[in-house]
Formats: sequence, C-alpha cells, structure tokens
Amino acid sequence: MAKLKLDLHDIYNKGGMIESELNRIVQEAVEKRIELVEIIPGKGSGALKKKVLRFLDQKHIRALYHRVEKDDKNFGRIFVHFRH
Repeated sequence: MAKLKLDLHDIYNKGGMIESELNRIVQEAVEKRIELVEIIPGKGSGALKKKVLRFLDQKHIRALYHRVEKDDKNFGRIFVHFRH
C-alpha cells in the first residue's frame, strides 16, 4: 500500500505554510491515488493537531478522503485514508 508522510515539526510556527503543505499532500494523494497519508503534527499542546483536524474537516477537503484516524498509540499522529 502506497503511503505519503507529512511531518509538520519544521513548520509548526508558520501558519500559512502549514495550510499550503496540507493542501499539497491531500492533492498529491488524490492525483497519485495514494491510499494513506500520515500527518505528524507532534504531541506538544495539541493546538497544531486541532488545526490539522479543522483543515481536514472543511467540506471541500472532506469530500476528497474516506476517513480520518487518530493514532491511539501515538497522540501526535493522524492518518487520512483515501478510497479511490
């Protein structure tokens, strides 16, 4: 199974860049028919994870993927599953 990974540790304090990277990874998954995207916002205070989840919950983005899974073993990781 093909998988993409986006680690947000390096850009956690650059708001606009975070959204553009999230857009880029979702579009790449759709274009390349990738089934799974792993997003790593990190553990921290949880603010970045909430921002990622809000991004994924936008209607036009939500229409592109099948489901979101919060990793129960690692709080700082989110899986986005695509069905093509």
